[in-house]
Amino acid sequence: MTVHVISEQDFVPRAKAACARAVETVLPRRHVVVALVDDKVIAKLHREFLGKHRATDVLSFPDGQIVVSAQTAAREAAVRDVRARDELLLYVVHGALHLKGYDDRSPAQRKRMRAAERRCLRKLGLGDVFGDGRPPRRRKR
Repeated sequence: MTVHVISEQDFVPRAKAACARAVETVLPRRHVVVALVDDKVIAKLHREFLGKHRATDVLSFPDGQIVVSAQTAAREAAVRDVRARDELLLYVVHGALHLKGYDDRSPAQRKRMRAAERRCLRKLGLGDVFGDGRPPRRRKR
């Protein structure tokens, strides 16, 4: 299994190794490329591949590529008062779960995916980024 993480951003520093571990948690023995980008790049890809004219948090492609907006992760982490790296890892796990066959279009699918995300985040030593009654891990100031 090989995970390559390409970082074209500086919104979440020192995230490459953590992103690789996140993918390995979800997809052992699978070749995956993760690209950490900004909102401008992911908006362009979102428009090109899904016809949506806005940035998004993560895109997954069947050939084993995951593109994540580190800019969105940093912004959302600040709003929710969690560490940017934790938010970024949530997006990476979410994208990897899509590659594993999970979907989140219906309420039942979304519930199943959220449960899988929580399991993976716990394996990575993170608290529940969504908030399940436990206090969130605070980001370093």
